[in-house]
Amino acid sequence: MRTRPLKVALLGCGVVGSEVTRIITTQTADLAARIGAPIELAGIAVRRPNRVRAGVPAELLTTDATALVKRGDIDVVVEVIGGIEPVRTLITTAFEHGASVVSANKALLAADGANLHAKAVEHGVDLYYEAAVAGAIPLIRPLRESLAGDKVNRVLGIVNGTTNFILDKMDSTGAGYSEALDEATALGYAEADPTADVEGFDAAAKAAILSGIAFHTRVTIDDVHREGLTEVTAADIASAKKMGCTVKLLAICERAADGRSVTARVHPAMIPLSHPLASVRGAYNAVFVEAEAAGQLMFYGPGAGGAPTASAVLGDLVAACRNKLAGTTGAGESAYTQLPVSPMGDVVTRYHISLDVADKPGVLAQVATVFAEHDVSIDTVRQQGRSQSGGDTNDGAAAEQTGAVRRAGGEASLVVVTHRAPDAALSATVESLRKLDTVRGVASIMRVEGE
Repeated sequence: MRTRPLKVALLGCGVVGSEVTRIITTQTADLAARIGAPIELAGIAVRRPNRVRAGVPAELLTTDATALVKRGDIDVVVEVIGGIEPVRTLITTAFEHGASVVSANKALLAADGANLHAKAVEHGVDLYYEAAVAGAIPLIRPLRESLAGDKVNRVLGIVNGTTNFILDKMDSTGAGYSEALDEATALGYAEADPTADVEGFDAAAKAAILSGIAFHTRVTIDDVHREGLTEVTAADIASAKKMGCTVKLLAICERAADGRSVTARVHPAMIPLSHPLASVRGAYNAVFVEAEAAGQLMFYGPGAGGAPTASAVLGDLVAACRNKLAGTTGAGESAYTQLPVSPMGDVVTRYHISLDVADKPGVLAQVATVFAEHDVSIDTVRQQGRSQSGGDTNDGAAAEQTGAVRRAGGEASLVVVTHRAPDAALSATVESLRKLDTVRGVASIMRVEGE
């Protein structure tokens, strides 16, 4: 074993950085045995050096991150700060001074991954980022290396623990969105500002990274269609149950049937209870991969948290250090296909549409005509009347026979589930429905996936 240690610089020492420090300092002998040389923390860049950090050597703390990454003796830089700048500049500076980089920064990689990969190649160093997607779950390396000889056609996943906790709580207790979010915040699953999670930005960044790796093409966060879960209601959850489904916020990355393009999207969707992703509860993550030779694979585990994320960081650190010793680099970017990213309008799936309609004869016939005009085939219809005396009815067959949604109170809810259709056709259908005098409002639209 080489006796001179490989030197590691750490950028950031919050929840994840502190855990990375703990593992490096308490598992020194094991890490050295796995790498083939000892490793040494050479410095830790922080914004507030006077903050108490249990188990973190105070003498290693510095506020000058730039000087730290410019040191010529640093072998690997571990970045767990997050955000775009100054992190992008710090990483490229590290490359220029001969250091490989291990990052957990999904936002930066989704926005500028191609440029960072190019800089790493230019300077003959590694860029690893297993921790950027799904925490401790080994996902990026299996896609990039284990499935390198296969053809991945679809990646379908729950990649944000906060939103999965909220939807699971709504499903299991009947709570509304706001109530479930409050509980997620109280338990520490949601940030004080949960926008990145609940509006789908976090999942969209991960979808961009997964798409690029799975399909060997360049996908940025701007290419990802994004919808959050703030509009999901208890009524949507209840309607999903009636269909034998549950609601999840999904990241979906697909190769087109003709193989000439890809799509990447994040949005709430109903999935059958029989699908493996339906059983993913609480703040856990899971990703379902469909490949031609390997078939269907599922990766499951904790998607966030200090210890799980640090586990992924340390795995990358070991790989980067081994490469340093061998004088080589690992697998980099693979974007040889250069496939275009199709717009959301080209996506073909099923839809669940809930309409508030007038209680009068002929309404269903009018609605069905609009769907037919846009070549969207109806699979099932369910009426949920809002009578003055209360109570619902689910007699879709009766509605079709009479051509009306007939309740005593003057308004009813009509639920339509379609066969597969292009998203653009469904959008045009909905716009036409909004113009009907008998349609008081489009209460919700949700895609049906995973069948």
